Amino acid sequence: MDLKHIADEAGRDLETASAQDILRWAVDTFGDGFAIASSMGDGLLAHLAGSVAPGVDILFLDTGYHFAETIGTRDAVASSYDVNVRTVLPLLTVQQQDEEYGAQLWDRDPTQCCAMRKVEPLARALEPYVAWGSGVRRDEAVTRRNTGVVEWDFKRKKVKVNPIATWTQADVDAYVERHGVLVNPLAYDGYPSIGCAPCTHRVAPGEDPRSGRWSGQAKTECGLHV
Repeated sequence: MDLKHIADEAGRDLETASAQDILRWAVDTFGDGFAIASSMGDGLLAHLAGSVAPGVDILFLDTGYHFAETIGTRDAVASSYDVNVRTVLPLLTVQQQDEEYGAQLWDRDPTQCCAMRKVEPLARALEPYVAWGSGVRRDEAVTRRNTGVVEWDFKRKKVKVNPIATWTQADVDAYVERHGVLVNPLAYDGYPSIGCAPCTHRVAPGEDPRSGRWSGQAKTECGLHV
């Protein structure tokens, strides 16, 4: 199976397809070899996936630095939607990381911290799968403008599926309202983009939604999607 060819072809053919049809294609094509990663900023992707492929695996990276609201959203999604939420942990606990690398690594070297607490755990969690899905959208950041609905993940050598890549924030809001989708409470408290607590700050109305991530740092992505 030439996965890259499959990804490239599907990226072209499914560009104008609905999010449900993109997810349906992924499940029909890869079966149990497909999983979705979710940061639990909301339950939209889990709701979409559960309606198309009941029991699909949802991977949640528990970095040890999450807001309590994010953990609560994960638990609510796991108990409310027809999906299998799998929590993935880093190799080191926060205490072990502090002992080996020093406290507050996220402040001194956020890229290394993300690599250990997000990038490596996701790579490890994705080993059994040949394809994975994310909730990345083109309108979220300049670095995401060229995101394909299906694309080849060169770094992991897997097919990456981004079913809502073409959606706008208005599309997200409309779906959430129409279906009563679970939303992380922080989204209504000035946090339009939610990551680890030490590296996420409130955003003023009208500001770039991702400007609250790694504020003051020359960093815009954690490394999962680049």
